[in-house]
Amino acid sequence: MECKMLEEEQATGKTAELYDEIRSKFGMVPNFFKAQAAVDPDWALNNWVRVKQIMLKEGALDRKTKELIAMVVAVMTNCQYCHLAHKTMAMMAGATEEELNETAMIMELFTSFSSIASSLEVPCDVTPAMVKS
Repeated sequence: MECKMLEEEQATGKTAELYDEIRSKFGMVPNFFKAQAAVDPDWALNNWVRVKQIMLKEGALDRKTKELIAMVVAVMTNCQYCHLAHKTMAMMAGATEEELNETAMIMELFTSFSSIASSLEVPCDVTPAMVKS
């Protein structure tokens, strides 16, 4: 199936405004949003709002950490587009090669540990209730 995209020169009205805002934050309009806009511009807008509320908003986690988490999720869900995009965004947010490699090692370690725990049906004895405030 061919991915259709609403290119920047085709965007009008609120979609052109959306693209302008995305470009102002990322320096480009990623294909991810162009593909959504080709299907339904409101869908692209709704997902942009979610990106702003979660990824771009100041919060307890810094942008680099958020991008590293997004990169891990992308690898775990086998999304090459998202993996490469979030790896790049993590680098743009200051992630070093050492941090990217360490993140990959952590991901591999806990993927294998999760398989072991699940296959052996290990009951969890380490819970948040153990943390004393």
